[in-house]
Amino acid sequence: MSIELWCLFAAMVLALTHLSAASFTFNAQVGNRYTVGPRDEDLRPVGVAARLERAQRNFMETFPVFAAAVLIVEHLGATGALSQWGAAIYVAGRLLFLLLYAMGVPWLRTLGWNAATLGLVLVMAQSLVTTSHR
Repeated sequence: MSIELWCLFAAMVLALTHLSAASFTFNAQVGNRYTVGPRDEDLRPVGVAARLERAQRNFMETFPVFAAAVLIVEHLGATGALSQWGAAIYVAGRLLFLLLYAMGVPWLRTLGWNAATLGLVLVMAQSLVTTSHR
């Protein structure tokens, strides 16, 4: 399996980590009675639970693009240094973003987001570089 596909797998694990962290912290706030019920009251998370929910939404905004970019590079047989580094930077940046957002650390959290976005762009660029040389 290529580095890019391993990073895609790691990003899938990170997606489940986002989901679990947001779910468990919200459940800790409101209790099982609310989370297993119909949720008619529409309670909103606060504090860490709210940050984890926002981090999850933010992750899900880029994950489909990352997955598509990796699959395109793989389909084209276009893996290379740009996509390998880009995929690793994406996963590392998203992990950093999650940790720093959960801790409520401003500025550095944005650095994690910027790194992840750069990684995503590098994976996308790999497919363009390879197809322009064919």
